[in-house]
Amino acid sequence: MSAVSSSVSSRQPSRRASPVTVPATSEKQSFQAADTPVEFPDIKTIRDAIPAHCFESSAIHSMAYVVRDYAMAFALGWAALTYIPGIENGWLRTGAWIAYGFAQGLVLTGVWILGHEAGHGAFSPYPLLNDVAGWVLHSSLMVPYFSWKISHHRHHRFTGHMEKDMVFVPRTTPTSEMKPGWATLWLDPELVEDAPLAQVLQLIAHQVAGWQLYLLFNVSAGNGSKQRDEPKWWRLSHFDPTSAVFRPSEALPVFLSDVGLAVMGLILYWASTYVGWSTVALMYIIPYMWVHHWLIAITYLHHNHPDVHHYDAESWTYVKGALATVDRDFGWIGRHLFHNIIETHVIHHLFPRIPFYKQDEATAAIRPVVGAHFNQEKRSFLGQLWSTWNRCKYVVPDPNVPGAMKWA
Repeated sequence: MSAVSSSVSSRQPSRRASPVTVPATSEKQSFQAADTPVEFPDIKTIRDAIPAHCFESSAIHSMAYVVRDYAMAFALGWAALTYIPGIENGWLRTGAWIAYGFAQGLVLTGVWILGHEAGHGAFSPYPLLNDVAGWVLHSSLMVPYFSWKISHHRHHRFTGHMEKDMVFVPRTTPTSEMKPGWATLWLDPELVEDAPLAQVLQLIAHQVAGWQLYLLFNVSAGNGSKQRDEPKWWRLSHFDPTSAVFRPSEALPVFLSDVGLAVMGLILYWASTYVGWSTVALMYIIPYMWVHHWLIAITYLHHNHPDVHHYDAESWTYVKGALATVDRDFGWIGRHLFHNIIETHVIHHLFPRIPFYKQDEATAAIRPVVGAHFNQEKRSFLGQLWSTWNRCKYVVPDPNVPGAMKWA
């Protein structure tokens, strides 16, 4: 394997990896793994390559990150509430609130990711502590912890499965063949397919409302992801203990998720009686919107890339699905505020109980085993959001790889 590894390298069962020729101005480079076996390795072979200590989590280590992230969040909030209202110039005051919302959104995304660690059992060796910590962390961000945990586990269980994956299952028809609806912003489908302005509006709607639509209506999940047939669209909510998304035995955890949201709602109401709803909106709701913009962008880019497959039900396996994810790079923000969730997502999908602070070592350990099945993209994270959105519209069967679906 060459020392250069700054591109997507996707090894498929029936063809050998080859260098990608790109314009000189592109930052994309490629690497080969000519000695890598064509077949996918089994999960035990991959696991055996990872040092055992990588699977060990530390409650103290994880709690230290919780303290750090909440300390940054409260420090930003205190500074904003103390100093920004006193800025006399309206333009400067508005700019300061915008800067605060953006910065706080970055910090609180880190808090969200720590709750995500807890949901996977990677926060500590203690299941009760994991769930208490996750419930508190996610409820503080108006996230239904147990509801999300249940559906997110199914996403990991069936990643890349065209029927059972819980998020970002691609279409199999072009936009022009769709009927006008929410997915086309109720515009003419052919207009949406061809007009850059329509693409921009779609992407904005995706980033602003994607998380809420997923929680309310299970949007982007596969047709086989529900636990029972339910034709009513309002019975697919993550907030409904009797939702078709969940099994009857999961009703109580879903209800506890709602309790957490109610508690946080009361806290926000109490805060509004002291500082007013406009200040609550500036201090909390704007950062909340930033958090979920980042989470939608991160999840979308982990599971969508022009060179990476999805799989039909007959050909899908856990390893194929986990290796159909993409490691990307978001620099200092990704490493230090987002707890490596962007940079080490492939190993996270293979073994979600590995804590984030050991994923670099685990990733290095599996690279020789999975070879060119490993997907990594080093080009601009946000730049790839726009290009991926425009290129990855629907999938068709890959004639070279039976059972695999490629982006058309």
